[in-house]
Amino acid sequence: MRARLIPMLAQRLGLALVTLLLLSMVVFAGAQLLPGNVGRAILGPLADPVAVAALNHKLGTDLPVPEQYWIWISHFVTGNMGISYTYRTPVAPFVIAALLNSLKLAAVAFVIVVPLSIAGGVYAAMHARTWIDKTISIAGLSMTVIPEFVSSIILILILGIWLRWLPITATAPRHADVLDQIDHLILPALPLVFILFGYIARMARAGTIDALDADYTRTATLKGLPPGVVIRRHVLRNALLPTITVVATQVGYLVGGLVIVETLFRYQGIGSLILTAARAKDFPMLEGGILTIGIVYVLVTMLADIALVMLNPRLRDGGR
Repeated sequence: MRARLIPMLAQRLGLALVTLLLLSMVVFAGAQLLPGNVGRAILGPLADPVAVAALNHKLGTDLPVPEQYWIWISHFVTGNMGISYTYRTPVAPFVIAALLNSLKLAAVAFVIVVPLSIAGGVYAAMHARTWIDKTISIAGLSMTVIPEFVSSIILILILGIWLRWLPITATAPRHADVLDQIDHLILPALPLVFILFGYIARMARAGTIDALDADYTRTATLKGLPPGVVIRRHVLRNALLPTITVVATQVGYLVGGLVIVETLFRYQGIGSLILTAARAKDFPMLEGGILTIGIVYVLVTMLADIALVMLNPRLRDGGR
């Protein structure tokens, strides 16, 4: 098994490096295409043109684009994300702090949505084509199409203001304990649960239906195994394999796609950081934040691939 796993990991790592290289090029090119002058954005619209030109020269934004890219990426791979144009300090501490905040929010959302979605999808599959299946499917689809800002506002009004069950801000007090921090993150995590529930539940339902109709399930049933044992040992293990990949693909969204949720709940995550950097033409902060999200997404996808290989004997045996 180890002999087959090492080549697979090497292949995945090579693809990940190529993906990150292409992403870095796209991110850098996109930042260069943003309208406006960096020096002018920092010094203000009334600044002297000579001062603006001098600042652009100091920051290196007047260099040829390929040279700017090489300077940025060569420093980035060593952990140096550059100096923020806005704060005049290293970018890395800002990005790391924002990433940790987003990971906390993503973790709370995952702890809620993954078990709930899998349970809902499996339960719907076991009652396929009944009113239970239709209710779960329609509810999941309805929650998926509701925009985050709509569900966030509704939840703030109901759970935060009217009922006062949960705090309406995601940021806990400075010296709050873990439970208090989680309490502040539950409300902003719920819109993410609404978005992801329907998608993950549909995948779990489809995988469970396929597993219930498979020959190995019929064989286990004919052997006289109790239904609960058949579900646990034969159905769930095979039904949830595609769901692992689906869950992994949502990490990029949960980590970097939370601009609306973070803005509404006043949370200093990496999505909010990237939006602020884009508005301020803070290219090092913008590029560092986006590429960091790409690195997290690639790492989680690689872990999902490894988990699939570990759980699926056919993949471990090279598809034989």
